[in-house]
Amino acid sequence: MWALFLSIRFFLARRKVGLIPFINLASVLGIAVGVAALIIVLSVMNGFDSEIQEKIIGTYAHILLSSEESITDADAISKELCNISGIESAAEYVSGQAILHKGKTVVGVLLKGINVPKEIRVSRVLSYITMAGKDPKLSEKGIVLGSELMKNIGVHPGDKIELIVPYSFIDMKKVELTVEGGFTSGRYDYDANLAVVNIKVAQDLYKLGTEVTGIGIKTTDGADITAIKRELEDYFGYPYVVRSWMDLDRNLVSALALEKKMMFIMLGIIIVVACFNICSSLIMMIMEKTRDIGILKALGATSFGVSTIFLWEGFFIGALGVSIGSVLGVFLAERVNYFVEFVKNLTGYEIFPNDVYYFSQIPVLINHMEVFQIMMSTVILAVLSGAYPAWKASKADPVEAIRYE
Repeated sequence: MWALFLSIRFFLARRKVGLIPFINLASVLGIAVGVAALIIVLSVMNGFDSEIQEKIIGTYAHILLSSEESITDADAISKELCNISGIESAAEYVSGQAILHKGKTVVGVLLKGINVPKEIRVSRVLSYITMAGKDPKLSEKGIVLGSELMKNIGVHPGDKIELIVPYSFIDMKKVELTVEGGFTSGRYDYDANLAVVNIKVAQDLYKLGTEVTGIGIKTTDGADITAIKRELEDYFGYPYVVRSWMDLDRNLVSALALEKKMMFIMLGIIIVVACFNICSSLIMMIMEKTRDIGILKALGATSFGVSTIFLWEGFFIGALGVSIGSVLGVFLAERVNYFVEFVKNLTGYEIFPNDVYYFSQIPVLINHMEVFQIMMSTVILAVLSGAYPAWKASKADPVEAIRYE
């Protein structure tokens, strides 16, 4: 090891090659690694954000309109909603707490009653339901349970199960239903707690008659959901409550957003360190080329001209590192799952177990605007890293620079 190090030192001394090119190379590689890591991690985070959003919207709707009491004129309100700009369709639903009873097992669930023909137009609930190859129709004698819920209570399609809605300690309503299928959304909390029935069954259990507890709303593609939510709040007012899909899982959405920001900051430090390397290499270059700088200024080079040289040096180092890092980052981000599968086949270790994350593969979504922002920010940092060396070089006195040379 030491013999190799001394051999390199001797070679550099004989060739009169300084360490600056190697420092510049380290800076380029540092920037490339930082940019690539940022692109890969943010692409995976975007993928998870998109998948979570799909799961929440798929189970419910873009916007939910409910009331402190039941909604009596749901059909009229649904038609009225569809006339509002940015809203595509609406569907009534009934939701509430209920109890499932099977043998000695009793478990509480969130019960949702849906109008099948209308629900198709506002959510993807029906696409999550499997009914032994049949199209999900949800008869008035059937119930669909979350896949995890079915495992927990040990039921299978075709089994009979009792659904109970208690009004008080002595007053309750129960109905025996047939398990017609399973519900798999990919979200454990939904799949372990949600039961879906025909809306008429839910209305009968909760003694609502023709009333409902809420209306699911689907917005048009590209619509501003937050703006539509505010418009509906102003339009309906009390006692109606309007919630968007982000409000339904606010803690999870906020946690993902915070995690994304923290990952950006932590990985951005790699780029900042590489920029400090650029600064240090340029300072060393100034010290090594003091005589040359002095000669240039003695021949008439301006301070601005000298400083521009070092600013361009920082720009070229940053641009080269960004170019390599962006290409590498996009290339690896698009092939993350290939590498995961390769590691699994090579070592037998599963980096992304399906039974834990409920995804068949790592979700990746490359946001080209984010990639562009990362590239521009990195190049700007690289140019700024050359600002101090450029200023220092521009202040060099030509007489002092060449006096002792």
